[in-house]
Amino acid sequence: MTSVDTRPARPVDRAGGTPRAERRRALLARLDLKASPYAFVAPFFVVFLVFGGYPLVYTLWVSLHDWGLASGTREWAGFGNYGYLFGDDQFWHALVNTLGIFVLSTVPQLLLALLLANTLNRRMRAATVFRIGVVAPLITSMAAVAIVFGQLFDTHYGFINWILHTDIEWHTNRLWSWTAISVMVDWRWTGYNALIFLAAMQAIPKDLYEAAAIDGASRMRQFWQITVPLLRPTILFTVIISTIGGLQLFTEPVLFANDTANRMDGGATHQFQTLTLYMYDNAFGHDRYGYGAAIAWVLFLLIIVFSLLNFLFIRRAGGTR
Repeated sequence: MTSVDTRPARPVDRAGGTPRAERRRALLARLDLKASPYAFVAPFFVVFLVFGGYPLVYTLWVSLHDWGLASGTREWAGFGNYGYLFGDDQFWHALVNTLGIFVLSTVPQLLLALLLANTLNRRMRAATVFRIGVVAPLITSMAAVAIVFGQLFDTHYGFINWILHTDIEWHTNRLWSWTAISVMVDWRWTGYNALIFLAAMQAIPKDLYEAAAIDGASRMRQFWQITVPLLRPTILFTVIISTIGGLQLFTEPVLFANDTANRMDGGATHQFQTLTLYMYDNAFGHDRYGYGAAIAWVLFLLIIVFSLLNFLFIRRAGGTR
């Protein structure tokens, strides 16, 4: 007598798989949905931790030591470098220079970039040529820029003094040296910010401008009441980026100096020495890496504070919560 298997048949899904295979596919689908975003962004964070996070933490460790690379000194100093820094008159002098150049360069730069982007956003012949032209300063060698602006701002034979019929001491006077360096910064970065503003302007619906024109609004009124409010996130982005770059200003002051032997001094009386120049001079010029690292960390904290202040200011000016 043949026995008959009375156990229920194993259910099969439409694709011909078993429940176990179906659960496996569901698990993989959930993992793909939840884990894939982290897998795609993981390379950035890995690279950041290796080349950004680790040096940042290591710099903090160095700032807590009396650290000399050439001398081989490695002595624990605690917060001694920071205590000395806040009592260092030269540090405060460099900080005032940095903030002065930052204000003189950033505010006109963003205003000019906004107006330039608004002009490029209109219908005009050879618009692409002009849009490409505004980023030409970015691909210009900084050495060539230094030579040209050095001639323009020369005290005795400079073109600027010839136009103004005066003898302004661009390199020795503190305020005028700030102005000259700010002009160099504005010339280089205004076009970059203008293209960012232009890209954001082209995303604004044209219907808004057409409706405003029907209501009789002038182009200037459309600009201030439609364009600027809708550009608020982009303006915030450019302000923060300009803040980071402005407080880390290094190349322009170095190339602007006449005294090639002491470029890091920022002039004979340190009249345009920025924090980055002062940090470099202490670390690499005087083998005070611990003190230089402390300056770097204070600069890092200043950038965070100023970025937050800019964020809050623009957010409140826009009436958002």
